[in-house]
Amino acid sequence: MPPMKRLDALRAVYDRLGDSAVVTIMGAVAAELQSIGHRPNFFYLQHAMGLASSVGLGIALSKPAVPVVVFDGDGSLLMNLGGLSTLARYKPANLIHVVFDNESLLSVGGFPTATGTCTRLAEVAAASGVPRTACATTIDEFVTEFTAAQSAGELTTLVAKVDAVGPAAFVTDLGLLENRFQFQRYLQAR
Repeated sequence: MPPMKRLDALRAVYDRLGDSAVVTIMGAVAAELQSIGHRPNFFYLQHAMGLASSVGLGIALSKPAVPVVVFDGDGSLLMNLGGLSTLARYKPANLIHVVFDNESLLSVGGFPTATGTCTRLAEVAAASGVPRTACATTIDEFVTEFTAAQSAGELTTLVAKVDAVGPAAFVTDLGLLENRFQFQRYLQAR
C-alpha cells in the first residue's frame, strides 16, 4: 500500500480544526493547508524551520482553554529535537503535535532525513516524556488517532508517515504580516 499523502491527511481532519489554534511549519504543510481553505485560526510559520512545536507550546501554555494543533514535519522536528523534551516538561493537555514524516527535507530540496533508516519519531517523543504518542500510515488510522488525541485531553505527538510529494510551490499567497495580525486577533478573542 502506498503511503498516504499529506494533503489527503489534512483534508481528512480539516473540519475538525475550527475551534483550534493551528500552527504549521513552513513549506509544503503551510501551502497545502492554505490550499484547502484559509481560516483566521491558522498561522503559517514561515522562515522558522524547527520552531512550530515551540510556538505551539507557547500558545498552549498561554491559552490553556484553547485547543492547539501543530502540523510539523520530520526534518523540522529533527532540527529542534530538544523541543520534545520541553513539550514533555510542560505537558500542555491542549496540544496535539502532528508530525508528517516523509523521510525527507522536501521543502528545502528533498534531502533524506534519518527517519527512513533508523529514527522512529513517535518512540523518540515517548522516550522524551510525551505522555501520549501514536503513529498512522493510512488516512483511516490518521483520522482515528487525531480524533482520539482531540478527546484525550493530554499532550499527544502523532506521527503520520506520508509520501514525499508536495505542492508545485512551497509558499502561501497570504502576506506574512497579514497572517500574523489576523492570527493574533483570533487568539486575543479567545
